[in-house]
Amino acid sequence: MILKPHKRVKLRHVIAIVVSVLLLIGMMLGPAGVDRQLNQVSNLPPYHVSPEAQSLHQRLVIADLHADFLLWKRDLLQGYSRGHLDLPRLQKGNMALQVFSVVTQSSWGQNYERNRGDSDRITLLALAQAWPPRTWFSLHRRALYQARRLDRATSGGSLMVIRTSDDLDRLLNARSAGSRVVGAMLAIEGLHALEGRIENVDSFYEAGFRMMAPVHMFDNDLGGSAHGVEGGGLTEFGRQVIRRMEALHIIVDLAHASARTIDDVLRVTTRPVVVSHTGIRATCESPRNLSDDQIRRIVAAGGVIGIGFWDRAVCGTNVSDIVRAIRHAADIGGVEHVALGSDFDGTVLTAFDAQGMALLTGGLLESGFSEDEIAGIMGGNVIRLLRDTLPF
Repeated sequence: MILKPHKRVKLRHVIAIVVSVLLLIGMMLGPAGVDRQLNQVSNLPPYHVSPEAQSLHQRLVIADLHADFLLWKRDLLQGYSRGHLDLPRLQKGNMALQVFSVVTQSSWGQNYERNRGDSDRITLLALAQAWPPRTWFSLHRRALYQARRLDRATSGGSLMVIRTSDDLDRLLNARSAGSRVVGAMLAIEGLHALEGRIENVDSFYEAGFRMMAPVHMFDNDLGGSAHGVEGGGLTEFGRQVIRRMEALHIIVDLAHASARTIDDVLRVTTRPVVVSHTGIRATCESPRNLSDDQIRRIVAAGGVIGIGFWDRAVCGTNVSDIVRAIRHAADIGGVEHVALGSDFDGTVLTAFDAQGMALLTGGLLESGFSEDEIAGIMGGNVIRLLRDTLPF
């Protein structure tokens, strides 16, 4: 349909009014206030651990598989009293590698049980935070915009984007030499951001994305979500995307995937997968948490499972709740396949923020894990997987 000139002018006026109203709402709510309200901790700093735990913690290479910082209007290089992380807090927590995931769509009324993909509250957040207009109605461009935000944060030299195994080695060598540089790797939650075009896998790869989750909180054209309406498995398009990801050495993330999608991905993949942030059903019943059988099959494929830090993943807001989930995952799948998946800044309540990572080292020590086992859980298992899977 071709609109007449006067109707095109009228449509532009309507769009301008709608945009203005949304911007006004965003300013009234305040992005910082929304950030502060949605990303909270149950235990505020300063954090204290035993001398033994602190000594061990400082010797560890720590890696976290999931954080949603790039969604929020904060400068990564500056320190804040809101949210869960920034570079100063990552450094205080002795973080060596943080995976930064991007979110491009989130349904209104989102829940863990059942969501449709026909609404989106990220648009309002993008407007309120003054994201470029090109991102307002394109999921693909939203992902690329967040990737560029991370790239810009590397200009000071305290943050290093990890795209290859060589990058990873440079990071570890620098830290061994005493540098406080923190590694950053890009990931994405939900490949609805491909907008149905498989060539956008390559576009994301060029932008630095090295981990991708086919689905997020709703079913999409790749497959079923654990929180979707149908809960189906991979589509043919989803299979094509997984194969292209593997050809580019992009890690497949099964967080939020339905049971059928998990099964289908494990049939298609030839490389280890991750579940970047999850809980365990045996310790916390939830549609988004893994069963013991799923743990065994992911581990059999060489995968790594990141245990979350937030209340609805581990059914609690204490370090002991996180440790309980880690212990069960290790007992079922082997301690060498367990990792950290905080979900910092993912609109969740966590037990602590990024500067409190030593609390978890202390909790693991108290629960009877050996120092070598703790070294693996806190980061060594992720480093091993990345060395085996990232491109050179």
